[in-house]
Formats: sequence, C-alpha cells, structure tokens
Amino acid sequence: METIDIEKYYGKEIDEREIKSSFNFNLLSEILVKHKVFTDSEITKLAALQQKYVNNVLQLSDSEYKKELERLAIDLSWKSSQIEGNTYSLLETERLLKEKETAAGKTKEEAIMLLNLKDAIDFIIENPDYLIPVSTSKIEDIHSILVKDLAIDKNLRRRRVGISGTNYRPLDNEFQISEALTSMCELINNKENSFEKALLALVILSCIQPFMDGNKRTARIVSNAILMNYKCCPVSFRTIDSIDYKKAILLFYEQNNITRIKKTFIDQFEFAVNTYF
Repeated sequence: METIDIEKYYGKEIDEREIKSSFNFNLLSEILVKHKVFTDSEITKLAALQQKYVNNVLQLSDSEYKKELERLAIDLSWKSSQIEGNTYSLLETERLLKEKETAAGKTKEEAIMLLNLKDAIDFIIENPDYLIPVSTSKIEDIHSILVKDLAIDKNLRRRRVGISGTNYRPLDNEFQISEALTSMCELINNKENSFEKALLALVILSCIQPFMDGNKRTARIVSNAILMNYKCCPVSFRTIDSIDYKKAILLFYEQNNITRIKKTFIDQFEFAVNTYF
C-alpha cells in the first residue's frame, strides 16, 4: 500500500482533504480478506522480536514477569487515557493505580477512566483467551469494564456520532454497526497471523466507532488481548505522541491507508519487547 506523506497530508485544511467520508464495507468483505496487512520483511521483524521476548521471559521468575507486566499495564493505562485527553501524568497514574491516591486538581472522571483501564487490562491478563474467538458480545464486555461509572452508554450506538478533526462519518445505523462488527470479527478470526489479527482489531474497531465513547480505548485493549492470547508481547504505546497516534488512525478512516498505524504498531511492539522484558 502506498505510503502517504503525513505532514503534507495534514498540511491541508480539513475541508481541503479528499477523503472516504463513510465506512467502506469493501474493506471487510473484499480487500482485507484477500490481502495480508504485513509484508514478509515486517513479519520477519515481528517474529524475531517475538522470539527475543520469549527468550527473555524464560529467564524471568514468575514474580519478575508479573512485575514487568504490571509496569506495562500502568504505562498502557496512562498512555491510553492520555490519548483521550486525560491529564494525569505517568507518576500520578502510578500512584493512583498502586495506592488509590487521586491527584490534586484532576477530575473524578479522569481517575475513574484510569482505574477502569487498569481493570480491563487485569481482566485480559487473568483471562488471556477470553477474546478468542473475537465476538461482538465479548468486545461489548471489555467496553463495559472501560466505561463503568462514567456517563457513557454501554450498548452499541443507536445514534450518530462525530469525530473531531475529520469529515469522516462513522456508521449511524445500529444494524449496519452490528453488521460491520460481525464482519470484522469474522475477518480477524479467519486470519492466521496473530500480529495481523491484533492490528486489524486496533484500526477497524476504532474506524467503526460502535459505541458513543471509549472506542479507541476498547480497540487498544482488544488488540492487546489478542496478542496475549497468542503469548505475544503486549504493547503499551508509551512512547507514541498522542497527536501522531490520532493522525495515523485518522489516515485509516479517511484513506483506508494502514501504513502509518502499522508502523506505529511495529515500533511500539519493538519498544515493549526491549523495555519491559
């Protein structure tokens, strides 16, 4: 797939960009069914990193492994919330998640978001095979954990939702949303490569926007759940700039171009292998 100069692309004003303004069902029924997302060289790189992770984990005791996993979980909770506008710092997040101490000057909702993220991550750590096979009901379960005690609807969306920074319009018909989710799950379950499954969950779930809020958070947790089921290294996204992440995701929404978010995924997988384990 063609690589797009992202700075040049976003140098254009929102109304100047020629985009695919609605969800492309052909992605699920034809394009992604027939084509692999990763190149052979990318798969080779990911496989080598995965082997490094496996070798490293074999040298850790159970307690050491759990400690590293806990560290990654805190980082993932922090970054995933920061991408959504949460203002907690990493140190404040660690204090909240370990000691249940809220930070001064922050909202109650920010603390709840972080605590819910940690609960969702703990759930997939304790139940690594829960999302295999991937299904709409299981995705809804993860979303429910993430939005607990927040003023967010738990069920699939029944009304229109807008996305800031783009003219892309997610599906607004609940039956089409359900259909798209079912097709996405079928696509992911039929793929053989675990990294491809995880990346597709990350981008397509975000693109469908099946819930009123919490979609990208859900996508990041589901993606990690798939990795962990196949005993792959989970990803914290800790070093990705929030704006860069959003631009990479929006590029998939607007152009169905996966190259930028794919690079992000590979880079963050490499970071996780080299940093935590």
